[in-house]
Amino acid sequence: MLSVALPTSTAFVREHLRAPLTLVLLVAIPAFFVLIFASVLGDFAKALGGTLASQSATAISAGWAAAFLSGTLAFFQVSSSRAADRRLAAAGLGPVRVAISRIVAALAIGFTVSAVAFLTLWIRSGIGHPFHAAVAIFTFAAIYIGIGALIGAFVKGQLEGSLLVILIFSVDAFSGPQMTSNGLVAVTPTRNAANLLIAAGGGQGSPRGDWVGALAVAFAALLVALAAFWFAARTRS
Repeated sequence: MLSVALPTSTAFVREHLRAPLTLVLLVAIPAFFVLIFASVLGDFAKALGGTLASQSATAISAGWAAAFLSGTLAFFQVSSSRAADRRLAAAGLGPVRVAISRIVAALAIGFTVSAVAFLTLWIRSGIGHPFHAAVAIFTFAAIYIGIGALIGAFVKGQLEGSLLVILIFSVDAFSGPQMTSNGLVAVTPTRNAANLLIAAGGGQGSPRGDWVGALAVAFAALLVALAAFWFAARTRS
C-alpha cells in the first residue's frame, strides 16, 4: 500500500508547491509571524491582562505560522481536489489509499512549513531548546492539518471554508497560554503545544503533562485528517 501511496503523495506535494506564489508564502508568512505578529500578540495579551512576554510571543509566533499555513493548505487539499480524489478512488486506487497519500503529502508540507518557521525563529532570536521547539512547531502544524482537512471535508465553499479556518485560528491564537487572565478560555487545541514552545523559546524544560497532551492532540488531529481525506475521496452512490 505504501509503495502505491508514496508516488501519489509526491504528486500531491508537487501539485501544491508548483505555484510560485505558494513558495513565496512559505517564506513570507513565517517571517511575517515571527517579525510582526509576535508584537501584536504581546500587545493583545497586555490588553487582556495576560502575561505573554516579548520573547515568548516571538517563540509562539513560529508555531502559529506553521499552524496557519498547514491548516490552510490542508483545507485546500480537500476542497480543491475532492472531484479528482474521487476519480482516483474510482479508478482503482480506492479511498483508503487516496487518504493515506493525502495525509503523507500534508505531513510533508507541514514538515516543510515547520522547518521554515523554525529557521526563521532561530535567525530572529535564537532558541533555548532547539529540539523541543522543533517538535512543538511541528505539533502546531499537525493539529491544524486535522482542523483544515475536517473543515474541507464538510464545507464545500472555498471562501466559507477558508474563513472558518481563519476564525478558528484567530480564536485559538488570541486565547492561548499567557494571552488572557480569563480562565474560561483555557481549553484550546494547541494549548499544550503552545506551553512547550514558550518554554523552549525561553530555554526551559516542560512538564510531562504538556508533552503527553500536545502529542495526544496532534495524533488525534492526524486521525481526524485521515478520516476527512477518506470521506472526501469516497465515491457517492
